[in-house]
Amino acid sequence: MQSHAAPQDVLLKGPGHADVTMTLTGEGGCPIREVLDRIGDQWSLLVLAALEPETLRFNVLLRRIGDVSKQMLSRTLRRLEEDGLVARAVYAEVPPRVEYSLTDLGRSFLEPMRGLIRWADRHQPEVEAARAAYRARGQD
Repeated sequence: MQSHAAPQDVLLKGPGHADVTMTLTGEGGCPIREVLDRIGDQWSLLVLAALEPETLRFNVLLRRIGDVSKQMLSRTLRRLEEDGLVARAVYAEVPPRVEYSLTDLGRSFLEPMRGLIRWADRHQPEVEAARAAYRARGQD
């Protein structure tokens, strides 16, 4: 018999911001965990950013991102398509042509994604300093 934790709501408050309630557990899963699992991987944000300006074929996307393997890019695209963030169009040509683009849902994520990127750019020196201090205390 599988036991499920009762849902637990957490209210996040911040000065000048609307209150946000997050459900951490329960039958439906935690929405923030599910989203972060997807976009928190190594490649998803890069794929979404690369697709922002235009529809791209697989090999063009592969070159734009750079150091991702074909297998990993394919897996990332499938997961983003599964979540409705990316659309895949297959054209019956020889050789077959496959193009990827952002869906409306994917485009709706661009602004929050930019905010996350801005935060990371702005606070990276502080994060690095905190990590160095942690290691210096012998916590590594």
